[in-house]
Amino acid sequence: MKTNKLFLAVAATMISLGSFAQTVDEIAEKHTAALGGADKLKSVKTIISERSLAVNGMDIPTKTILVVGKAVRSESTVMGNTMVQVLDGTTGWMIRPTMMGGTGEPEDMPAEVVKQTVSQLDPFGGLVDYKEKGNKVELVGTEKVDKKDAFHLKLTTKDGQTIDEWVDAQTYLITKVKVEMAGQSSEISFSDYKDTDGVKFAKTMDITSPQGAISFITNKVVVNGPVDEAVFKKPAK
Repeated sequence: MKTNKLFLAVAATMISLGSFAQTVDEIAEKHTAALGGADKLKSVKTIISERSLAVNGMDIPTKTILVVGKAVRSESTVMGNTMVQVLDGTTGWMIRPTMMGGTGEPEDMPAEVVKQTVSQLDPFGGLVDYKEKGNKVELVGTEKVDKKDAFHLKLTTKDGQTIDEWVDAQTYLITKVKVEMAGQSSEISFSDYKDTDGVKFAKTMDITSPQGAISFITNKVVVNGPVDEAVFKKPAK
């Protein structure tokens, strides 16, 4: 009887360990499938999203217009003032209200901000088609995130940026990302994934950085909606 119990315990342990014996490629494939599948993701050309940004007790509405791989525009309203950030290809511009140290007029986006904004052109992240994108991914191990098992991956982009990602071992959706920029580390938690036209998007994003905590709540997502690309062009002063 004791032998049978020992055998069952060992078998259960082996099954548990086997469930984590995943290669990076297997995790990446299952992650892509969880988001909607490779064919579906490749069919996405534009994404228009409306979010509420909660910071310092304020609720800031934000609208983002994205042409995948080409251009992105984010527009927020802060205490009656409009803030705009646009990346069109490899160049960017922005409008910052005077209350935020700007002039209220269109100005060129600093190179460091351009570098940080480029990742927004890829809405599904560096793990999807990571080899084709020139990224490298290492499986660090398995860890607990909010008491759930997750795969800890270290992704290095082709331009040398390193990002730590945690992929839920059951859903294969990303639950947490840790990235370092300008010598400071920021952590982003993703939760409450919702399906829109066959593609999953995280409804809630919580960002923690040395500057404080910010929460994004996605209220609406439109996939492949019409976009007037004139919105990405820098207006004259």
